[in-house]
Formats: sequence, C-alpha cells, structure tokens
Amino acid sequence: MRFARSSGILLPVSSVASRGGIGDLGPESYRFLEFLSAAHQHIWQVLPLCPTGYGNSPYAGSSAFAGNPYLISLELLADWGWTTSDAMDAFLDPTQRVDFDWVETHKLPILQAVAQSFLERGSTDPELRQLWGQFEAFCRAQAGWLEDYVLYAVLRRVYKTGAWATWPEPVRRRNPETLAELRNKHASALSVERALQFAFDLQWSRLRQAANADGIRMMGDLAIFVSMDSADVWANPTLFQLNEDLQPIRVAGVPPDYFSPTGQRWGNPLYDWDAMRASGYSWWIERLRRACEHFDLVRLDHFRGFEAYWSIPAEEETAVNGEWVKAPGRELFQQMERALGELPLIAEDLGVITPEVDALREEFAMPGMRVMQFGFGSAAAHPHLPHRYDEHTVAYTGTHDNDTTPGWWSHASAEERAAAEHYIGPVGDNGAWATWGMMRALQASVAAVAIVPAQDVLGLGSEARMNTPAVADGNWSWRAGSWRLPEMDGLAAGLAGLALVTDRDNDPLRVTRTPEDEPQDPI
Repeated sequence: MRFARSSGILLPVSSVASRGGIGDLGPESYRFLEFLSAAHQHIWQVLPLCPTGYGNSPYAGSSAFAGNPYLISLELLADWGWTTSDAMDAFLDPTQRVDFDWVETHKLPILQAVAQSFLERGSTDPELRQLWGQFEAFCRAQAGWLEDYVLYAVLRRVYKTGAWATWPEPVRRRNPETLAELRNKHASALSVERALQFAFDLQWSRLRQAANADGIRMMGDLAIFVSMDSADVWANPTLFQLNEDLQPIRVAGVPPDYFSPTGQRWGNPLYDWDAMRASGYSWWIERLRRACEHFDLVRLDHFRGFEAYWSIPAEEETAVNGEWVKAPGRELFQQMERALGELPLIAEDLGVITPEVDALREEFAMPGMRVMQFGFGSAAAHPHLPHRYDEHTVAYTGTHDNDTTPGWWSHASAEERAAAEHYIGPVGDNGAWATWGMMRALQASVAAVAIVPAQDVLGLGSEARMNTPAVADGNWSWRAGSWRLPEMDGLAAGLAGLALVTDRDNDPLRVTRTPEDEPQDPI
C-alpha cells in the first residue's frame, strides 16, 4: 500500500502521563491527540499493546491477540459507572517512571475489583445494560483467542509462573477433561479477565475513533515471533517447532555480526511453517485481522524473517551455530491478502537485507524503513540519510531501540558529529539543535512518512531512552509529561509549520497517485 505524504510521533501508551503508575487510554491520551492535531501530525505510532511478559517488554507478550490490562484507564471506568473516581486517590505521580511491580500489586487488584463489580451489576443495572450487551457481543466475537487467553492468564497466577511447560502434565498438554474442570473451578476469575479485555478493547477503539475523526491514524507494531511463555504457544503447540516434551527444538535469533560476535539468541520458538500451510495460515490470518482491528497501519517487526529466518538449535547458548532457513513469506502474504484485502503494512527492514527480502517487500508494496541516526557512521550507512530515500519509505530520526537524538549526539564520535554537522549545519554541544536539524532534513525528504519519537520532539537526553537492546533491566519505563503544559503550544506550532512547509499535512491513508495512475497521452 502506498501512503500519502505525512508525519507523526512515536509515543508508547505506557509512556503517557496518566495517574495509575503507567500510561493508559484515558484523559491524557486524548490530550496527546489534541497536541497531534495542533501540530498537524497525522500518525500516532505506539508499541505492541499486548500483556507484557518477562522483562516487561511489549515484544515478549503473553498473547499476540490480547490487550494489556495495565493500560486500562480507571478514570474512564469511573465515567462508565464501573467504579468511583476516589479509587484513583492513592495513585502515584503521573510523570514518574513506570514501576511495573507497583502497577501489578496496586493497580491490577483495583482493576480486577472494578471488573467484578461490573460483572455483578452489568446485566441488571439500567445504566450498565448497554455496555453489558457490548460485553456479551465482544465475548462471542473474540472467543477464538479470548477463551484460551483468559484461562492462561488465570493459570499463570495459580501456578505462579507463565512458563506453561512447567505446569502439571494434564494442563500443559491441554487434557480436555482437566481444562473443563479448571474452567469450572476458576469461572469467576475467568469472567474478570474477559471483562478486562472488553474494557481495554472498548477504550482503545474509542481512542482510535477519536483519532480518526481528527485525521490521525494509529500505527502499531506486530512482532514476527511470539514468546514461548504465551497463550499462543500453549494453545497451538502443533504450529511451533516443539518436541514430544513440548520444548522448543529450534529458536529464533540473528547471526553474529560486527556488533555481536556471538549473535543474538532471542529464544522464541520457531513456527512450523508446514503445519501453518496445512491450516491455510489461519493463525496468521487471524493475528493480522486482530492487528487491523487495533491499528490503521501495521509495522511488521523483523520483516527479514518472513523471507528467511535464523534457526538456532535450542540447546545452543548463543546464536553462532544457527542457519538461515527459508520462510514462505510470499505464500503467507498472498493468503492474508486474499482473506483480508489490501494490507496497510510497513516492513521493518533494518540490518543486513538481501535482494530476496527487498523483492518480497516490493512485491506487496510495503514501504521500508530508514533511521537517520544510523547514517553518519560511514559511506556504507548513507542509505539512511534523507538524500538517499525514495518515496516508498517510512523514515525516523530514531526508533524505540535507539538512544534519543540528543542522547545520541552527546555520545557520538567526533567523526559522526562532523558528518552530521556537514549535513544539517552547525550544532555545537546542543543536542536539541541536532534534533531539529535532523527533523527538518527528515521531513523535507521524499519519504512518504516521517516519524519522530516523542523524546526527540521534547528534546530529552539518554535518561528518556525507551529500550537498550541486549540490556535486561531498566527498559520500557520512560514517561512523558503532560501535553497540555503552556510550553506545548509553541512546540506544536513549530511542528505544524514544519509539516505545512514540507507538505506533510495529510492523512497517510489518502489514496496516492503512482506513475501508472497518471492519464496517458492518446496515441
């Protein structure tokens, strides 16, 4: 799909300055929409919205289909009549870093109690009756993934671990009689989990509707692999490369390179693509269908793995002894297009990319990515600089895995700084000047879409970095301040002026013309 010329901001929902110890889908998210509108930005990019697992990473979720209950706004639940606003009184300052343990021990129990209250009153309270009907419809429509997920979510508390492969044998092998007994025994807790998923879904859909009404599109990430400790693998073990003991045979990662002599062993179980093919790729079709229910544009993380993936024997401690294995990307995307129509996909094609990967991306008209921070290391990195972009590109100053641009500038080598100043003009020691210089170059490029992380927009240093790859602790916890502070007006005006002068004040999904669309002279 070709996108109209537009620009936007990357801000994880967890980073919004909400009152529940973590960002949520409530009032401050709507304030951010107001800022985007004033700034003439037409894309809000978020990270995966799934329940997080080990390390609190949204890329290691416990479900590829479910929403993260932590992101539910209690303030909106109070507006709906599920609870009272005084439930928020003891909550932490809305701008401090996310403390995931605090959220689990303080916010989650309140959410569960509020959901229980809705379940007890929803079918009889006249004020809740409409929502109750929507809740019942949601449970019917999403049953294909919802019932497995809610049982997994409850059992991970019962067994005090999400590592389902360590659960009792009849449970991990999904003995039908055992699961029926567990569903009966934990019926109340399962209903609470259903209600939380409904609350998340409704709050997100209303936020997205508000965004769309103002010409703003939601863009989200879809990680190529799923976590072993997830409802997805537990519920569908035959779709993954597992042995008879339900342990991974081979796992995902990337090979050794200049930055890592042992490569990266991610540990995700690999798909059994033969089994996927035999099922008509139904799991992937439903996964993408769900993503398109959440997002207007979907970024496919590690797109390279759809053409060929690095397969590592599970017993290996590093990625050194892996091998490239072909994936059925072309067949998969054909099946998904047949089922879902034209797909609003963006390919994360960073790293070492082969001609075969480029060909796959181009066949399905997916724009690729460029990251300006990468462009100053050497001549080989210049494809990441704006003068080398083509129109079919989504360009960034940096991503969630990069340092902020002021932070990058403060740590850049003398050679990188010199190259950057030749490109964007004198900066000196002011990282914020480097950020605006890069933003101007990015948005003046021919790339169809330009995205800037919120930290760069706010001129923040390394203390605001969202994630440092291969570092286990301290990630995913940065939070922004309020987008209604007086100084935000001037910032929005600056961004609006840049969007207008670079012709980016557009809805990205507006139909664009290609050379083939232009009227031809009569012969």
